Amino acid sequence: MAGPTHGEITSYLNDHAPDDVRERVLDADKDDILNPSYPYGERIGRKDYQKQMDALQIELVKLQAWTKATGERIAILFEGRDAAGKGGTIKRFRENLNPRGARVVALAKPSDAERSQWYFQRYVEHLPSAGEIVFYDRSWYNRGVVEKVFGFCTDEERERFFRQVLPIEHGLVNDGIRMFKFWLNVGRAEQLRRFRDRENDPLKQWKLSPIDVKGLHKWDDYTSAIQETLTRSHSDSNPWTIVRSDDKKRARIAAIQTVLSQLDYDGKDTDAIGAPDANICGGPDIWDA
Repeated sequence: MAGPTHGEITSYLNDHAPDDVRERVLDADKDDILNPSYPYGERIGRKDYQKQMDALQIELVKLQAWTKATGERIAILFEGRDAAGKGGTIKRFRENLNPRGARVVALAKPSDAERSQWYFQRYVEHLPSAGEIVFYDRSWYNRGVVEKVFGFCTDEERERFFRQVLPIEHGLVNDGIRMFKFWLNVGRAEQLRRFRDRENDPLKQWKLSPIDVKGLHKWDDYTSAIQETLTRSHSDSNPWTIVRSDDKKRARIAAIQTVLSQLDYDGKDTDAIGAPDANICGGPDIWDA
């Protein structure tokens, strides 16, 4: 469904955005980092990024070959604010993988029948089979944040979700599924800049939806729901990895490094992988509103 195309983002920027956010967006050059708390003042250089990414792509191909040969099952969940870079990060994970064994799950809003089912049911049926890597572009954590913010679930339904989610994830891991949970976090000014870019680009307008515009007015509600969700669904066996994604290229590298560094696949080259940048990638304590 096409997104807003009549200046809603620009209207929000001009009439509703906090003054400091509006100034950073309007005064920024293309490559500026807009979040004052982000640990880098400039984006990673193109050559450095490509060099690292080329090496990581080779390792991802090795990982998929090992996954297929051993029958491993890998599930990678991507959550985050709108425009945080989830889709682009998944794209870089899958860029050179065989799509038959590396599929994306991006579910539309539930049908009437699905709304009557156990909440996790429609997500569970997409879990990986032997030899598969599955990427969830948003997941069951919709209930923790988006559904809470927009009133799509009751408080009772959300509490039931929190009671069930960690036991369910523990069960999946105990059954042998390798699970990774990423929360991509983007600053308010950078999110707004990305929305404005989408609104002005006919090839990207499909990425915008009416709920994106409504969400701009609910930044603080999102912040509260995110903080609670990260606190209540983080555990030693099913931890969250937070990636600060104001620089999308750095975020992609850190996410791929996180997965590769935690799996012992055949032919693994630890030097080629490197270590995730602790300045932008870590546990919930690194999350920045």
